[in-house]
Amino acid sequence: MEKKEFIENVYNVMQKELGESCKLELKEVKKNNGVVMQGLLICSGSRNVVPTIYLDGFWEAYKSGQCFASVIRQLLKLYREDTPRASIDMSFFQYFDKVKERICYRLVRQKGNEELLRESPHIDFLDLALCFYYAYEGQIGEGAIRIKNSHIQRWGVKTVDLVRLAEKNTERIFRWKCISMDEILRESPDMDDMQELLEEVVRDGFLEYNPMMILTNAKRLFGAVCMLYPGLLEKLAGKERKNFYILPSSVHEVILLPETGIETPEELKAMIAEVNTTCLAPEEVLSDNLYYYDSREKKIRIIC
Repeated sequence: MEKKEFIENVYNVMQKELGESCKLELKEVKKNNGVVMQGLLICSGSRNVVPTIYLDGFWEAYKSGQCFASVIRQLLKLYREDTPRASIDMSFFQYFDKVKERICYRLVRQKGNEELLRESPHIDFLDLALCFYYAYEGQIGEGAIRIKNSHIQRWGVKTVDLVRLAEKNTERIFRWKCISMDEILRESPDMDDMQELLEEVVRDGFLEYNPMMILTNAKRLFGAVCMLYPGLLEKLAGKERKNFYILPSSVHEVILLPETGIETPEELKAMIAEVNTTCLAPEEVLSDNLYYYDSREKKIRIIC
């Protein structure tokens, strides 16, 4: 069974299982970096919340040997357990005063996100873009509502207003966290590819030990933007005014590597490329470039 047939079969069986009280729709959903995912939307009764279940992971599970009946059971369980039982009042999003305290920002790459950036207020930063969203917290848990040009037109505000608010809100809601790479690897057994890559780097004499630090937020969600928190890199550079390389390891975190003179920018950039192609999902890639923080200039720049 090919993917298209699999998705159509899922749609037909789910419609039969849920009955006429539910209206199902298949929709391609554009994610970060131009990634397109296959979504199954399920509308039930008068509820205004329509859950989107992404079928790509289920397709991969099916290809790996999971039976189709098991896939359907998981989808039904996911829908029945995670769907809110009542409508959610989202009228607050029409009013700027009701959203301004939770307007935040995140970093995405410009390449591959051209369409997203055309319809969204943003600020270019090197090869990246600073985008804005509302950090939702309520009846349906936590989530993010992307802020579009149509929203700020309705609110009567400008991009500069979003920058001012997001600079304060993001650091308050998503506290930064800087921990050693070794600690991250111990906590995350699913990062075997990253572990092997770092061991190879050390074994080849490129680094005598692993001085890398991971900068992210406490939730490890779109934490790469922490490197733009006001004064944070200056604080991490410390009294010795050390410069460091910044490896954009994903949209969720960056790696800080103090400059020692042993490493070369070319080798670090090659490491970024390997991580992006072997360790990350396409929508999690932040950049292929290597950044450098100069503690005297207090600036980040692309070094190669």
